[in-house]
Amino acid sequence: MNETSAPLTGMRFSKGHGTGNDFVLVADPDGERSISPEQIAALCDRRRGIGGDGLIRAVRSRHVPEGVELLADNPTAEWFMDYNNGDGSRSEMCGNGVRVFVHFLITQGLVSLEAGEELTIGTRAGIKVVSRTDAGYRVDMGPWDFIHPEARQSGSDSLVNVVGLPVERPALSITMGNPHTVVALADLDELASTNLNEAPVVTPVPPYGTNVEFAVPAQPLVTDDVGHISMRVHERGVGETLSCGTGACAAAAATRFWAGSEAPDVWAVTVPGGVVGVRFFPGPDGREHVELSGPAVIVADGVLA
Repeated sequence: MNETSAPLTGMRFSKGHGTGNDFVLVADPDGERSISPEQIAALCDRRRGIGGDGLIRAVRSRHVPEGVELLADNPTAEWFMDYNNGDGSRSEMCGNGVRVFVHFLITQGLVSLEAGEELTIGTRAGIKVVSRTDAGYRVDMGPWDFIHPEARQSGSDSLVNVVGLPVERPALSITMGNPHTVVALADLDELASTNLNEAPVVTPVPPYGTNVEFAVPAQPLVTDDVGHISMRVHERGVGETLSCGTGACAAAAATRFWAGSEAPDVWAVTVPGGVVGVRFFPGPDGREHVELSGPAVIVADGVLA
C-alpha cells in the first residue's frame, strides 16, 4: 500500500464479489472509521492494493446522515451500505454490491438471515429490501424510470461514441437510483469488438455522469417466458467491470421497453462474470419495481499490514 493508507494499518477487511463485480468490505458498526477517497483508491488498486471495483463500509444507519434520514420512515433499516467507486468517488449504490454487503453482514455475525427471510438496508439510493434464497440473494431495487421522460416517444435520448464501433449509436437513459445509458447492439460480434478500456462518450451526458451498458438481445429474445440479453458495461469511476447489477436492471428495462407491450417481466442477463436475474413487478408504492437476483461470495479476509 502507499503512504496515503498508512493510518489504516491493522484494519480488518474482506474481499467479496457478485458475478465478478468485486469489492473491498470493511465493518465499521459504530461509524468510527474515516476512509478518504485517496485511501479507497489505494485499497482498490489491483496492483498496489487489495483490488476491487469499489469499497463498501458496513455502518449502522444512525451513524450516517443519509441513514438517519432513512430511519425516520424505515426504523428497521439498522445497517447502511456506504459505497464508493474504485477511484474513491462516492456512488449512490451498487446492485451486486447490495447482495455482497448483506452476505458480508452475515459472515461477520452482524446479522442473522435464513433462506426466505428479508433484511431492510439503507443506501444513498434509498431503502433496499434483500431476501436470502437457496442460490444467493434477491433485492427489491425499487422503481426504475426514464432519466428523460420524453424518450418514451422516440425510444432514445442520447448518442454514444465508443472505441471499436464505427458510428455513434442511439441510447436510452434509465435511472435505477443511479444513472445508466443503454445501447442496443446487433450481435455478439459487435459486443466483443466494443473497446471499454476508454470511457464511452455520451451526448448529452447526465449531470453526474453515467454508467454505459451495451446489450445484445438473444435470438429468439424470449424463451419459456424469460427474456435473454447479453451485456457489457463501463461503470463511471471504475471502467469495465465483469458485472453491474443496476446496469443489468437498466439494460433489461430498456430492452423490455423497446420490445413492446408483449415483452416478459422476467429476464436473464448474461454478463462476463455470470448470469443475474431481473424481474419487474408492481411495487407497494404503485410504481413498477425491479428485482435483482444472483449469488454473493466472500473469498478472503485479512488485516492491512
